[in-house]
Amino acid sequence: MRAALYTQKRDLDTFLYLSKFISELNKRDVHVILHKDTAEGLQFSKVFPTFENKKDLEEQEIDYFFSFGGDGTILNALIYIQDLNIPVIGVNTGRLGFLASFTKEEVFANIDHILRNELEISQRSVIKVNGVDIDFPFAINDVTVSRKETTSMITVHSHIDGEFLNVFWGDGLIVSTPTGSTAYSLSCGGPIITPINDIFAVTPIAPHNLNVRPIIIKDEVKIDLKVESRVPQYSLSLDSRLYHVDTEVEISLEKAPFTLSLVQPREINFFETIRQKLLWGQDKRN
Repeated sequence: MRAALYTQKRDLDTFLYLSKFISELNKRDVHVILHKDTAEGLQFSKVFPTFENKKDLEEQEIDYFFSFGGDGTILNALIYIQDLNIPVIGVNTGRLGFLASFTKEEVFANIDHILRNELEISQRSVIKVNGVDIDFPFAINDVTVSRKETTSMITVHSHIDGEFLNVFWGDGLIVSTPTGSTAYSLSCGGPIITPINDIFAVTPIAPHNLNVRPIIIKDEVKIDLKVESRVPQYSLSLDSRLYHVDTEVEISLEKAPFTLSLVQPREINFFETIRQKLLWGQDKRN
């Protein structure tokens, strides 16, 4: 059995924690492969084999992918995993940890359950962007078009499967998966969507029209977007990755042909998570 370990942290506490975690995996005859930057940053590179991309993970036949950090670390993990269907175990060493379901202590208590496939696996849909030349056109949370280097509004023309949807005037537009519904979309007034739903949320950013509201659509459709702006480019973000695109470039969004397999404890469901992490429905008045 082989496990890949990935983190973006480079401090002493992370080194000591991962050393202890690797030791527990070795006791169970699990071979460890580290991300190259992680290994070099924490001075593990001479001890363990490393990976840099999807091909490396595929060649080394990885069974599990452990992500140590916050939700952003899990989002970046998709770049390496892509369509390999490797289960991801998110260990929260950051703040909110909405996707990273295990604390640093809990993952030790659940190692044997994970290795015996005794925990829940949540399949998370992914968005693909077409029409623009970028290195990795996929996102777990959301795809956003927004204004760039201007205080003026931009205009976003949208079509669904060739049918006109709307013209959005404002700071931009978010198309999110159910996973991303609790991220940027939520901050802009979008709905919370449970992960089992096969839908997208289209949420305007600071719309100038008072009667424009988010809309839910089936994720089997193709969404075409065309941007008009007073400057020659607009911003395109896929999760935490930002690109600048010429306004004459029209993009289309669709559901990717693969999902992200996210390992979660059975005793914690989605509704409990949003109650705990987002204080959903809780009265905090003194």
